[in-house]
Parts: sequence; C-alpha cells; structure tokens
Amino acid sequence: MPRRSVDLPISVDRGAATALVVQLGDRLRTAMRDGTLKSGERLPSTRALARQLAVSRTVVTEAYQQLYAEGWLDGRHGSGTYVAEMVVHVPPAAGSEPGYGLRYGDAPEPGRGDAGAPGPGFAAAPGAGDGRDLGAGPVPGAGDGRGPGYGLASGYGLASGYGGAPASPAGTTRPRSGESMIDLRPGQPWVRDYDQAAWRRAWRRAADLPPGVSPDPYGLPRLREALAEHLRRTRAIPVGPENIMITRGTGSGLDLMAATVLRPGDRAGVEEPGYRVARNVFAARGAEIVPCPVDEDGVIVDGLPGDLRVLYTTPAHQYPLGGRLPVPRRERLLAWARRTGALVVEDDYDAEFRYDVAPLPALHGLDPERVILLGTLSKSLSPDVGVGWLVAAPLLLAAVAQTRYDLADRTSGPVQQAVAVLLEKGDLDRHLRRMRLEYARRRAAVVDILGSRIMGDTAGLHVMVELPAHTVEPLVEAARDRGVLLDGTTRHHHGPPVRHGLVIGYGSASLAEVRRGVSVIAQLIG
Repeated sequence: MPRRSVDLPISVDRGAATALVVQLGDRLRTAMRDGTLKSGERLPSTRALARQLAVSRTVVTEAYQQLYAEGWLDGRHGSGTYVAEMVVHVPPAAGSEPGYGLRYGDAPEPGRGDAGAPGPGFAAAPGAGDGRDLGAGPVPGAGDGRGPGYGLASGYGLASGYGGAPASPAGTTRPRSGESMIDLRPGQPWVRDYDQAAWRRAWRRAADLPPGVSPDPYGLPRLREALAEHLRRTRAIPVGPENIMITRGTGSGLDLMAATVLRPGDRAGVEEPGYRVARNVFAARGAEIVPCPVDEDGVIVDGLPGDLRVLYTTPAHQYPLGGRLPVPRRERLLAWARRTGALVVEDDYDAEFRYDVAPLPALHGLDPERVILLGTLSKSLSPDVGVGWLVAAPLLLAAVAQTRYDLADRTSGPVQQAVAVLLEKGDLDRHLRRMRLEYARRRAAVVDILGSRIMGDTAGLHVMVELPAHTVEPLVEAARDRGVLLDGTTRHHHGPPVRHGLVIGYGSASLAEVRRGVSVIAQLIG
C-alpha cells in the first residue's frame, strides 16, 4: 500500500519580493535539512500542495522540478514524490573552526596595502623565495582552459618536464597551417560577442587610477566586495570580502592552495577521469595522486579513501563526463570530509550555465569551513582576462595569502580594476544572460543532431559521447580530415582509460559551425 504523504507545515508570502517558486523551494530544503522532512517520506502531490498553499499548481511543479534536479527528491513511478536518502548536515558550532592541519605563524590581514614581512614559523612552499629564482615554463591549462589551450605560469615552483614547446594533447589534433577548421574541442568560450562599449568603459576607468606600489595579496578590496555580492546572488554563497582572494585563474588558485596545505608525500584525490591540470599541480607540489572514480552524477563518495589530504572535485559539471553532483551525495561527501579531516576543493567552472533548471547551490555554501571554492572568468568572459577567485574560511585564506607573498604571486591591478567596473555596473551580469541564451541555442543543436547518444548536456559548454575504445582515435582523425577538431577522453585519465569517447565543446564555434561540425560527427558515428 502506498505510504501516506506527510503534512507540510509550511507557507509562502505573496507580498514578499522573492518569487513564490523560490520561497517554496527554500522552505522545502530547510525542512529536509533540519529533519522536519525525513529521508523516504512522501511529499504531497503538486495539486494537493498547491491547494494547501493557495498557489497555482505551476508554482509547486516548478519547485519540485528544481529539487529533483538538485537531488533532494526521488520520483517513483505510480507512487509519488519522496525525500531522497541523504545525510543531514549539522553546521559546526561557533568557535569550532578547524585548524586545517596547517603549520603557520602570523599571516597578512585582509585589506592591507602590503603583505608585510613573512610571519614567523611559516613553512616555505616549494619554490618559494623572492620570485626571481622560480622557473617559468609552458604549463598545460594555466589559462584555465580545459581544452588544449596553454598559458605561461610564472611564479610557480614546477616539477620538471614542463619545459619546451607544448605538444598537442593526446586525443586532439592541430589544424594544418592555413586551414579553416571548426573547433569543437572543450574549454573555450565564445569571445566574439561582447559589449564593446562596456569593455572600453571598464578599461578607461581602470586607466584613470594610478598604478599600485604594493599589491594586496588578497586582491583589490573593491573587487572582492563586488565579487562577494556577485557570488551571493548567483551561487547562493553568503560570503564577505574576508573570504575571497583574487587569483589569476583556477590553475593559479589551485596551486596557491596546494603550496599551502600539501607536503611531499601527502595524498591528493582527483576525479578519474578528471581535470588534468589538477593532477599536474598536485604532482608539482610533491603529492601522491589518487584517482577517485566517478559516475554519471559525479565523484563516487562511497569509494573515497580515508587518508586523503585534499580532494579536487567538479560538482557543478563533472569534467569531462558532465554530471552534476546531487545534494544527497554532496551531504555524504561533506560527512566524509569531516570524518577524515580532508579538505574539499570545489572547482565551480561552468556553474553559470544551466539549461534545465536553476544552477545548483555551490558545495562551499553547505560547509564553508571544509570546502575551498575556485572560480574564474575564463568561461564566463574570456581566458585572456586572467582573473579568478579562491573562496575559503578566513584562517585558511590568511595562510594562502602568506604563501602568495612567499611566491611573489600577484594579479594585475589594472585588470582587477576593470573587472570591478564590469561587476559594479552590471555589465558582467548582462553578458552572462546573453551568453546563456547563446549557448542554449548551440546546446539545443547538439542535442537535436546527436540525441540520446550524449551525456552531460544539462550544464556547461560541452557534452560527451561514449564510444568503443578502438573507434575513438580513428574517428578523431576522420573528423579532422573533414575540417572538425575533436577531443578524446584519453588525456583526462591519470591511469589506464576507463571511459572512452568524445568530449565535444560548443563554446568557441558559432551556431552554424556547431551544426555543421556535429553533423559530421553524427555521420562518422553512424
């Protein structure tokens, strides 16, 4: 016999500025998190709850759809809607901030105009010094691109083997000189459609300010203020400028974090398959790389070892499979981190672009003491801007700021000023709204042509098509011969490949090019 649905003691306020759908979703999440609604309990039907709240059925349906997408709810055919199995998160008590296992002395304070002298007792990070003795070589992905783009990472103490001209990553091909190719490799946004007037205005205002003398290791206070407000609105993260450091991108922030918390021999978990730059950064800091299996939803928490120092994960859009980590699994991941003492590094790339429902709240918002969040303008604006952010608890952020001082690492002041103007004037928000519509059209074209063969299409700027292992490389070569550049999955593995197929990016090609290129793929797959 079907279980009787629970009576929900909730209400919504028609006079509030917040939309009814958002209010209802928030109240249901709160009820599930505080135990008012327990795992496995059946929710009222959309019609019944709409009648109880005196709202339209559409309001309840949309709220349920959002919660389904986030993983809070399970649907059982012919039986109704149920609360998903989850671990309820209990926030740490006030004053119980974790020590993170760091070995540091005093750290620079947020907002200071200079870093000051290094505090006593700081353990110098690998390659630390005055910045003049640090190697600088071409590092794969230093510009935050997840495709075959390369950037120069100065100020990094890098492991050997990064020098020399970058070669094409395995599974990708370079266009022949003079060829006009359709580039469907992942990792690059569309940069040919932006508000030129807003762009020029931002740089004029930045140019009006005098150059700085002693950079703040946390970044420009003005930009951190604007970014805190942006993250509160777009990612549901209640942070202030004291939680934010402005970096040169995801790779930069990840390396600063790794130099702060890792010591040679520490074990660092990376999704498998996953972002190779994370593996490179951790290896360069002397860590032992531990591949952590993923499935269509993201990292598999039940299989995580208990001795990891850090775990790097991409919960908003797993790279490269494209899954998004459901809320119940996020709760289990945080429970694992608190139990083992590990730090979770959340790469929030692609979080701005969702095509089914609203973006899922950031993992950092569920446990700001245990999760370090990395973000970047690489996808939302351009990799060429070279601005990202690291969000963490103040104690940990102070230690990272000291590491940054030791490494003589900094983000360009004029660039920070220009980005601050884009945020303050709302120009970045308007750009994101335009690009969501543009990318949605391209994503729809990919879905229309490839249909059910794709996975990971609900977010981001790429999808994946799984194929038999022996067909991938011949297909990549055949596509290149027909003018289409593709990326295989081999290079995204640390060990022997376990998932095989194509990672198809639709960010940097026009809508017409996406249609032509994906049609070629469909013909080759058959």
